[in-house]
Amino acid sequence: KRSSVNYRYSFETFIVGKSNELAHAASVAVSKKPGELYNPLFIHSGVGLGKTHLLHSIYQILSKNGLNPVYSTTEDFTNEYIASIREGKTDSFRDYYRTADAILLDDIQFIIGKEQTQEGFFHTFNAIHLAGKQIVISSDRSIYSLKAMEDRITSRLSGGLVVDIQPPEYETSLSILQSKISQSSIAFPDDAVQFMANHKYKSVRELEGCLNRVIAY
Repeated sequence: KRSSVNYRYSFETFIVGKSNELAHAASVAVSKKPGELYNPLFIHSGVGLGKTHLLHSIYQILSKNGLNPVYSTTEDFTNEYIASIREGKTDSFRDYYRTADAILLDDIQFIIGKEQTQEGFFHTFNAIHLAGKQIVISSDRSIYSLKAMEDRITSRLSGGLVVDIQPPEYETSLSILQSKISQSSIAFPDDAVQFMANHKYKSVRELEGCLNRVIAY
């Protein structure tokens, strides 16, 4: 199974604020100069804060520029790798990933405890990195919290730029709400939007869920 890209997740639809501006700026930079800056780029945050959105955005820019990026969730990468061993197709698996101009791998924490997959990832990472190709990794925790992962992998991942995304603060929450409301046909009083934005949200997903419930009512 190959992971698919959601084309609604673009840089144009990503709301930038204090909580995510470094991760956004780094993602834009690697999409413009893959392999030249911040390689690898490691983005970590809790769920629903925009990691996948940034990976899909990078993919789209690289594709538009005529390059051959590969996006995959780590779960799909693992399943492909195991299937390639079982079916004796490790060469085609290796060629698919190693001939890409960039690898965008989502949720690296999924390979914790999977020694065989870690071996495959390590060699794929090395081959791509040595070839000067861009690598972007996302995780739901920091590199130093990936304790069950091999040291040689965490060492490689920490060799580039490590950025995190924090839960949205008031200004970012307000911008996200205003953007979403502009796409709906419902008029919201300013004080109602400000009231919603002032709440502490763990994720952008939670914020959008709050707005959707209000719209439903």
